[in-house]
Amino acid sequence: MLFCGFFLFAAGGCQKKDADTKLVLTTGFKRDEIFRIETMSCTLPEVMVYLTNTQDQYESVYGKEIWKTDLNGVTLEENVKETVLAQLAQIKTMNLLAQQHGVALSEAELKTVKTAAAAYYNSLNQAESECMNVTVETVENLYAEFALANKVYEYIIKDINPEISDDEARTITVEHILIVTYALDGTGKKIEYTQNAKEEARQQAEEILKLALEEDSDFEELVLQYSEGDKGTISFGKGETDPAFEEAAFNLGTGEISDIVETEYGYHIIKCISTFNREETDANKVKIVEKRREEVFGQEYDAFVTSLTRTLNDELWKTVTFIENEEVTTRDFFDIYNQYFE
Repeated sequence: MLFCGFFLFAAGGCQKKDADTKLVLTTGFKRDEIFRIETMSCTLPEVMVYLTNTQDQYESVYGKEIWKTDLNGVTLEENVKETVLAQLAQIKTMNLLAQQHGVALSEAELKTVKTAAAAYYNSLNQAESECMNVTVETVENLYAEFALANKVYEYIIKDINPEISDDEARTITVEHILIVTYALDGTGKKIEYTQNAKEEARQQAEEILKLALEEDSDFEELVLQYSEGDKGTISFGKGETDPAFEEAAFNLGTGEISDIVETEYGYHIIKCISTFNREETDANKVKIVEKRREEVFGQEYDAFVTSLTRTLNDELWKTVTFIENEEVTTRDFFDIYNQYFE
């Protein structure tokens, strides 16, 4: 079936960057349809709710100047746009996955969706609702799909409860002295030291190690005096840091000091403060279980995605930009959802 649609920018006085009133003709898409994944459709107002809330969250913390940031030739605005597109595509895909598993929202959950949607919609001023072209039904649909995505995730991982041993989840605490082997240029890019400079750094590390191994040495004082990295204690589990650093640290007993350890950051001298932290280890068990669950879900999700037909309305997508209107400051979309669904 062939669809022709159009979207008029600047409706209701809402101006967007580099966008005058335009007529966008599309082929195979409904009016205001940004993308389609099988039977799931994403509309322009839905995109604008996510995009505008994300935009205003950034601006509330960093100010409007943040959008001048350039990431490897890609503007931060374009980066945020692509992130929002990916988020919505994932949620729509998870709703299709929910259909496959027969997972649906209960009557109580649907009632909560309506209550949350009304709360968010009623928080909008006239400029915000007009600029995003949003209705309460739009918000209800977004909240319902988000809730169902979370529900199907919980359904798929419900039986994934691996037993995690203390050894696997063991978290240790160390202090370390770092002598770096790189510099940073004006853009923050790492520039490796020359071989001569690295040798000098190595010699300095060896001299510090001798001081650290002296009988009356105060390692904490040496950290404060010489370290070019973190100056406090750090706690971590297996697989959370550089492999060479991890191996050396996990082989230390409490109070022991390592030989010089080389990583991409430079030369480290590590002192073990604690070989086992009960509280941190228990917290790490929770993290490991959640990671295993994410892996199981990810495997099913990735396999499911490959079977789907996805189509982007590229012409309409290219016209999507941030709203520039001082009256538009909405950023509570996700917070309000969490208030009702936590």
